[in-house]
Amino acid sequence: MVGRKCLPTNPEKDSTFVVTVPKFQEQTGHFDHASEVADLLAVAPYELDKGQKGPVFDRITQGLTRHHAANCTEYANMLRLLKFDADEEHALEDVPFLPARLFKLLDLKSVAPDAVHRVLTSSGTGGQPSRISLDAPTAALQTRVLTRIVGDFLGKSRLPMLVIDAPSTIRDRTRFNARAAGIMGFSMFGRNITYALNDDMSLDVDGVVAFLERHGQAPFFMFGFTFMVYQHLLGAGAGRVRGLENGILIHGGGWKKLVDLAIDNEAFKQRLKDETGLGRVHNYYGLVEQTGSIFMECEAGHMHCSNFSDVMIRDADFQLCPNGERGLIELVSLLPGSYPGHVLLTEDEGAVIGEDDCSCGRKGKYFQVYGRVAKAEVRGCSDAYASAS
Repeated sequence: MVGRKCLPTNPEKDSTFVVTVPKFQEQTGHFDHASEVADLLAVAPYELDKGQKGPVFDRITQGLTRHHAANCTEYANMLRLLKFDADEEHALEDVPFLPARLFKLLDLKSVAPDAVHRVLTSSGTGGQPSRISLDAPTAALQTRVLTRIVGDFLGKSRLPMLVIDAPSTIRDRTRFNARAAGIMGFSMFGRNITYALNDDMSLDVDGVVAFLERHGQAPFFMFGFTFMVYQHLLGAGAGRVRGLENGILIHGGGWKKLVDLAIDNEAFKQRLKDETGLGRVHNYYGLVEQTGSIFMECEAGHMHCSNFSDVMIRDADFQLCPNGERGLIELVSLLPGSYPGHVLLTEDEGAVIGEDDCSCGRKGKYFQVYGRVAKAEVRGCSDAYASAS
């Protein structure tokens, strides 16, 4: 068995930082996924710089690639067609990506059917949704990582929570779409959870006012999908809710409708502040295919990779773009253990801005997302709601 050492609790003060080497059981070839990622949980989610994170991240990614090649026939066949040998060492940028939309077409999983704990589905008004099969260890790991990432922005204490959605969205807990999964995932950061919408998707003004009377004098947490926040606080609900000065909003997904309305991220945040008093607003970016390892917007307006994720930008020929150049966003996550979704090419356009030197103080790559590429067919859960409303 390959030996390894755990990451130090404060790697910046440890000049002998040691690269973690993925463990394989000699007889079975099993990759000890949870143990490897648990080492990264020992440090703050944005603490590792490029030199500390890179070797660890690359080696765990290689371990995942081997694991999925050994346990998912379809994935192994794709690697074979690409003449990619998962048993050899490869640079991260050379690991083949899967188009994220492939999960709409194939039921890809690296565990036995009876090991599937939950199936996540993407949202959309047409076509086949993505199906993401989670076993219990993968689901638990997603929760632990999400806790670390979001806790860096909200703090360790659970806050009163106002959800800009309806309670009916989460009633089926065995088959979640991305919207329900988002609500349930972020609900662990809240207490005294109140839904701002009725089941008919109308704004429950009395309920929101009652929430603010109880909790509005101290920090409270708000969560919702972007278009729904716009629709119910700034659109049809404009002027009906104020007094959100102590709120901290985390929102994501569904920018297409706002782009059509010529409302960008900065304008969205400014309107929220002007019309509701809400000043602390963090967008997040992520895929249902990589639930847990989300990319949070910092105080400087940049999306950030954590210790558990990476981003690369590809040009029209799928070559890597230099920092500042726009192209297709490729996302890498260390969390998918039950399905081969660790290296995915999205249909979103973005650019890496820098690494380890953001003014917010967080380490890692930071980037911008500019939206879907022209004629992309994949649609976000919030955009699906927008088209139906």
